[in-house]
Amino acid sequence: MNDKSHVSLEQHVCLVCGIRFDTGAVLLDRRLRASMEHQTVTGWGLCPEHQKLFDEGFVALVECDPQRSGSQAGGRMKPEHAYRTGRLAHLRRTVFAQVFNVPIADDQACVFVEPGVIEQLQSMTARAAN
Repeated sequence: MNDKSHVSLEQHVCLVCGIRFDTGAVLLDRRLRASMEHQTVTGWGLCPEHQKLFDEGFVALVECDPQRSGSQAGGRMKPEHAYRTGRLAHLRRTVFAQVFNVPIADDQACVFVEPGVIEQLQSMTARAAN
């Protein structure tokens, strides 16, 4: 049996955690051909949890394995090429600018970091707490 339809529920993939989430939009094949799956991924976005953190002024640090990740154009890794290790950290935008001494665009929700960066931040936090 053909499970394709001329309508589909739109999904995006979260830039931070990589999970699929519903956008609430319905897609329609204008020629009414049975060309789409029940759910269709159309792009990248932020899942509700990470959107809330972004709205509160946080930047997500997403640890990626450079050996397993795809090619990088100009030193920038594309989300579809990033091999996420599962380690995440969230820093306030102002703290990010101080720690990394690099400006970050207001609409940038996350950055991909090499293994070890999150551990270094955790050790800095532990030393500051003592």
